Amino acid sequence: MTERLRVAVLAGGPSPEHEVSLQSAQAVLDALPKDRYAPFLVVVDRQGRWPLDLSADVADVVFPVMHGPYGEDGVIQGHLEVLGLPYVGCGVLASAVAMDKVAMRRSFLAEDVPVTPHVWFTEHDWRGTTDPWSLVKSLDWPMYVKPANMGSSIGISRVTSAEELRAGVELALTYDRVVLVEQGVRARELICGVLGDHDEPEASVVGELLVSGDWLDYETKYLSRAEIATIPVALPERVADEVRELSLRAYRAIGGYGLSRVDFLYQEETGRLYVLEINTMPGFTPRSVYARAWGAGGVPYPDLLGRLIDLALARSGA
Repeated sequence: MTERLRVAVLAGGPSPEHEVSLQSAQAVLDALPKDRYAPFLVVVDRQGRWPLDLSADVADVVFPVMHGPYGEDGVIQGHLEVLGLPYVGCGVLASAVAMDKVAMRRSFLAEDVPVTPHVWFTEHDWRGTTDPWSLVKSLDWPMYVKPANMGSSIGISRVTSAEELRAGVELALTYDRVVLVEQGVRARELICGVLGDHDEPEASVVGELLVSGDWLDYETKYLSRAEIATIPVALPERVADEVRELSLRAYRAIGGYGLSRVDFLYQEETGRLYVLEINTMPGFTPRSVYARAWGAGGVPYPDLLGRLIDLALARSGA
């Protein structure tokens, strides 16, 4: 019998997305074929304490299923690089760029990836101005206020007045010192998964998020039992092809590797597409739209996990 590959499934951490990470990790543990892999769970607690020291003595490859700051922003990736352990997903730079909504947009604009009108400013800028409107005057209502470094819709506000703007910025500043404010766009929200290496990544079928309110918030994504997406979604062939092409362009713009999920806004009346963001470690819960998109394209969840592990080993030369 071939010796099974020891897979450390890394979860938890001090991020506000700690609980979601645990759900994702359990899904990975349950789905990895036990005839090929010997997976075990490593949970970093909310204070950042590790239950064991990872090394090549205990793990052949690491599958970090950690969302948000600490797990998805290059911190864990850098740690694993220092340890010399192969790991699933994007590297340090791509993770850091994708996690920072301002840096991400800069990389998109440099590669002609369309994004919605936006502005950003620091807490120092906000506290130092006597005219908050001057910071966002290039935009129209409604606007979306977001902390630059956060995921899973945490800390986001839709604002339609100066009073709501002030409250939204104060909320965002509880999560990060940099705030992004985006122009609201009436549009359908589409998603597309990317899988592969730097040179020949593939794009999945296209799905649509079912947004009942102003946006898909944390509770709806992870706590509600309601359906959150249609996968695949019926679209004009031109639009679906453009979503897939822009997904690959966005992936390359950040230097992606392994996997990412790209989120879009699609204005049917104008036919315009905007890339909203790219997520380097999207949810891996059983309801994950990333996994469902690949499943709809003929890649079952266990096979998807296997391909990700193979990519991790290929990058490390293992």
